[in-house]
Amino acid sequence: MLRTPVELTVAGRTDAGVHATGQVSHCDVPGAVWDEHRDRLVRRLRGVLPPDIAVPAVVEAHPDFDARFAALGRHYVYRLTDAVWGPPPLRRADTVAWPRTLDAGAMAAAAALLLGEHDFAAYCRRREGATTIRTLLALDVVRTGELVTISASADAFCHSMVRSLVGALTAVGEGRRTPDWPAGLLSRDERASEVPVAPAGGLTLVRVDYPPDDMLADRALLTRARRS
Repeated sequence: MLRTPVELTVAGRTDAGVHATGQVSHCDVPGAVWDEHRDRLVRRLRGVLPPDIAVPAVVEAHPDFDARFAALGRHYVYRLTDAVWGPPPLRRADTVAWPRTLDAGAMAAAAALLLGEHDFAAYCRRREGATTIRTLLALDVVRTGELVTISASADAFCHSMVRSLVGALTAVGEGRRTPDWPAGLLSRDERASEVPVAPAGGLTLVRVDYPPDDMLADRALLTRARRS
């Protein structure tokens, strides 16, 4: 559309079938191209994108901004329902029908034990050269009627980590595991095969946080430093 090469860097890659309402990306384009298209870019993107993708805003970013490495935190929400009739029809794309009744209180107790900086190798699909050490800032489980919502926040998540955490919590919610079981797996240095991976369709990336402009460069450097 801009008639110039464009390479997107996104805040977080998601598994196939996972949704994103708060995805952030950046790209570098020549100043003249930006000046020519800035006022009509959102409207033109609407015309070429498929109906399941929408770009609500395009703005000029600080030169130190990096959608991936400058992020302070990423926030996901997982929605599931144990109602016998399944999810409401208008939410069927982002809410998973769970076949068994869940004890949200037990799930919340298990989630609290996972907070902080840990090696989440038991919950990650390992990638060559990538660390599995993450800081889990929040993991909240809330029941509203037949809907159970799991909100997860971290500085970053490794591959399949959120869906694996949800899978472990549902095992607790069903009564198949005790609330201390998910945290007990943090001593593992490889993926735990007994941890189920929750279906992709219930997960949504809802927000990405960034520091003020004068702290972007320092944040990117810190993020790139491999943790061990």
